[in-house]
Amino acid sequence: VQLQAFGGGLVQTGGSLSVSCAASTRTLNNYAVGWFRQAPGKEREFVGTVSKFSRITYYADSVKGRFTISRDNSKNTVNLQMTSLKPEDTAVYLCAALPVSSERSVRTDKEAYPYWGQGTLVTVSS
Repeated sequence: VQLQAFGGGLVQTGGSLSVSCAASTRTLNNYAVGWFRQAPGKEREFVGTVSKFSRITYYADSVKGRFTISRDNSKNTVNLQMTSLKPEDTAVYLCAALPVSSERSVRTDKEAYPYWGQGTLVTVSS
């Protein structure tokens, strides 16, 4: 499956931005999808994940309460809505897909995800 993240841009501190992930597959409901981010000079870190039918979402503590993941399997897209943005949220945001058979299968470790898209840059100005 091929993935492409898009929708990044420049936003002020405290602002909101939504980025999306488009998948080439017509069977996105066979995958859990994770969002990760990578800031310059830092390791790629987990942001959040959503199960194949959206019943489970899980977020990193650093974004909990500010970021929300949703998905539309009929459109093969997954969205990451970001609010109350901070300068430390500045990073390239990447989506990744994990083939799963169970709705309960969600993972936070980047090594578990075999499919990755090109990222989209989010810059939060202070």
